[in-house]
Amino acid sequence: MEAGGDTGGTAPSPLLEPREGIPPVVADDAGLDRVIAAFAAGSGPVAVDAERASGYRYGQRAYLVQLRRRGAGTALIDPVACPNLNDLNRALADTEMVLHAANQDLPCLAEIGLIPRRLFDTELAGRLLGYPRVGLGAMVETVLGFSLEKGHSAADWSTRPLPTDWLRYAALDVELLVELRNALHAELLEAGKLEWALEEFEAIAEAPPKQPRTDPWRRTSGIHRVRNRRALAIVREVWETRERIAQELDLSPGRVLPDTAIVDMAVTQPRTMAELFTIAAVKGRNARRYTTQWLRAVSKGRQLPDSGLPEQNLPGDGPPPAHRWAERDPEAAARLSSARTVVAALADAHNLPSENLVQPDFIRRLCWAPPEQPTPEAIRAELRRLGARPWQAALVSVSVAKAWTRMETKGELA
Repeated sequence: MEAGGDTGGTAPSPLLEPREGIPPVVADDAGLDRVIAAFAAGSGPVAVDAERASGYRYGQRAYLVQLRRRGAGTALIDPVACPNLNDLNRALADTEMVLHAANQDLPCLAEIGLIPRRLFDTELAGRLLGYPRVGLGAMVETVLGFSLEKGHSAADWSTRPLPTDWLRYAALDVELLVELRNALHAELLEAGKLEWALEEFEAIAEAPPKQPRTDPWRRTSGIHRVRNRRALAIVREVWETRERIAQELDLSPGRVLPDTAIVDMAVTQPRTMAELFTIAAVKGRNARRYTTQWLRAVSKGRQLPDSGLPEQNLPGDGPPPAHRWAERDPEAAARLSSARTVVAALADAHNLPSENLVQPDFIRRLCWAPPEQPTPEAIRAELRRLGARPWQAALVSVSVAKAWTRMETKGELA
């Protein structure tokens, strides 16, 4: 039954306490050894979750790891005190790990040595099944009929000691994760989507680590207000200064200096402390401590030679923005319009978001530079080269090829 975990209109039952109570936090080698032995002796998949301190600390490291397995119960591990989970990873090497929104937690888990070889992503399963809400709380409520308390999701998990209420919340996040996995597995099988899901999960597990962004300072919020290369150079210099300070202090960069202050400095280019303090966002405690560094960064950006200024826009490695296609290549624009219609219809027919059927960027690239012979086989091969999963390429290629053939027959394509 697709997207069928309906609780029949009854109110969900609140899940208030872990079944075995709140376990103690494991914070030493002896406790970790006991967890490893217990989980190695357990059976079935292992539920895994991690809590970070996003918005509080620098980076995305894990500050608590939660595990649950049949026969082992729940474990809460402090990865600050136990930063090496390689032995646990080896003990669970052949075990499926169940995560919700796996891409969010996999990088911080990899930092401490916990790297799933097989996984099941309950959020992605929900997307493939067409659930309208795929957050963990919504999925547990819709599929299993329990409500989870989500009040501590944005807490500062670097806090020590962790409050009991937070530990309760953390334990409950893995309490029903395997049960949710089992229910969704059955729904995927019934909907004929299990193989799709397995391909997706395998791709997530085997994906290489993400490479650092080129010019990450360009993602400064409000940078659209910066109109010239000189001001962009100031954004870059202040951003990089803030990054160094934030890393040294182990603070989220936004807690050192807000993005709005960086953009305001680039726009107004202050030369004195008095001018700097006309920027409201510089009056916070952390920002005031480093006023000399901010002015030095602004001055450096202002004095750079033209050859050292960043380009207004980075050159892209893909096709131009789609709104320019009609003028530059009308046939490509026609292919794109047709392919988008096909993808939308297929996604609707299979009850899943179109972006989970195939990445929009793959479709744009395919339409801008199509195969010489746009047969289903050639389109499938090109989609696979771009990175589409086998099930995605197979499903999309036949319908796109038919649509383009009809357009050629009508003389809409050369």
